[in-house]
Amino acid sequence: MRLYKKHDFPGKLFVVEGVDGSGKSTQLDLLRNWLESKGESVIFTEWNSSNLISKTIKQAKRSNSLIPVTFSILHATDFADRLENIIIPALKAGLFVLADRYCFTAFARDVSRGVDKEWVRNLYGFAIRPDGTFYFQVPVEVSLGRINNMRMPGFYESGMDLGISNDPRESFRIFQSNIINEYDQMVDEFEFHVMPATQTIHEQQMLFREKVTSLLKN
Repeated sequence: MRLYKKHDFPGKLFVVEGVDGSGKSTQLDLLRNWLESKGESVIFTEWNSSNLISKTIKQAKRSNSLIPVTFSILHATDFADRLENIIIPALKAGLFVLADRYCFTAFARDVSRGVDKEWVRNLYGFAIRPDGTFYFQVPVEVSLGRINNMRMPGFYESGMDLGISNDPRESFRIFQSNIINEYDQMVDEFEFHVMPATQTIHEQQMLFREKVTSLLKN
């Protein structure tokens, strides 16, 4: 798998991962602003945003009828389109690519939905290895608290399709706890940089910039 060896493109690919409510998107946006303020050319891409398939996925989600394997295949299609048409061309051009979620999201979510771990990894076997993957680690209760302050957890976000609990918040707690467990198991396998997502936004951002700067020197 290409995920286990360094790519040879001149650009740099940095990825953020973590459960919903971990604050990873806020941190990536701040990092993007910082890099651009330094005169760097930055390309941003996020999960489930391909022009080819994202609308189809959203329509299927609205019907609450997706089974886990179908979910996985649709998201892999979205990822493949963005990898070939956005990420790799930008890396070839020597640009920075910032990705809000990568294939590791599928490795965590899909396995938590009962999909075979090796099957999911093989499905994404075409993925290239990021230059840095930053895992924003947060307790599930903190994640749920942040979500509750903004909105009700979503149907799939809560794992309601799995029949875990009729209470969306309890289902969220159980499902996202399983996802956190999968992420934790990937830390060593894929050399994640663990980010303490319970720190202040400023503290996290300073650590984020420090780690990115260090990686750019390698």
